[in-house]
Amino acid sequence: MTNQELIEKFYSSFAQGNVIGMIECYHDQITFKDPAFGELKGERAKAMWKMLLSRGNSEIEFNNVQANEKTGSANWKATYYYGPKKRKVINHISAQFEFKDGRIISHVDDFNLWKWTQQALGTSGFLMGWSSFMKKKINQKTNHLLDKFMKK
Repeated sequence: MTNQELIEKFYSSFAQGNVIGMIECYHDQITFKDPAFGELKGERAKAMWKMLLSRGNSEIEFNNVQANEKTGSANWKATYYYGPKKRKVINHISAQFEFKDGRIISHVDDFNLWKWTQQALGTSGFLMGWSSFMKKKINQKTNHLLDKFMKK
């Protein structure tokens, strides 16, 4: 499988809700990073995808997949409903990858956290979503949810 096919498998599996297919694309020493979770390594990175897919309310689209022997990239969009108020979120993400031993060893997702907070949190996200304070609170909350999920 080429690295481009590996990225396509990852996102196709994501779109189908197939977490096993996604995790098969990751190296055991995977490092994942994004604005919401911060940096996650190994089993925590894999568990994050299990947690997100367990909610079952996402629509995933991807495009512009590119890869060579060492690195790759893709753009993807997640549409879902967030929180108790079920606010609709449409998140546009740019992903960067590095590969090792035929698997993804590094995955960095980048998106505009302020736009995300505006959609997900409403007024408080609009007013404070740009701040380092809000980013820290989001990182704490997402990692707390991941800790709880992993203890189940």
